[in-house]
Amino acid sequence: MKIKKGDTVQMLSGKDRGKQGRILDAQPRAGRVIVENLNVASRHTKPQIMRDANRMGGTQTTPGGIVHKAAAVPVGSVMLVCPTCKLPTRVGYKTKEVKGGTVKIRVCKREGCGQEID
Repeated sequence: MKIKKGDTVQMLSGKDRGKQGRILDAQPRAGRVIVENLNVASRHTKPQIMRDANRMGGTQTTPGGIVHKAAAVPVGSVMLVCPTCKLPTRVGYKTKEVKGGTVKIRVCKREGCGQEID
């Protein structure tokens, strides 16, 4: 995957198309990412008793209600936003020489930009 945790991405499809958000979690094996405040799913939960919460007093319960949580999105449905030109872009790689050897660096492939992303 060419995007990682902490990158800003833009949604390409779905109910949140065109919106931007930061990646909270990347799942390379599944090919999915979780984007902050995008693709939010609602879950209705019952109040539940917490086990071994406090042995001295009475039982404690977690409140029920509607819980909103960001769901995973396929990595093909998002596009990285370049930090310098602030536009969605494809990602390329360049090798850079450092003391220990060579390092792969992500670069913006937008014409006229070409800046390093990392």
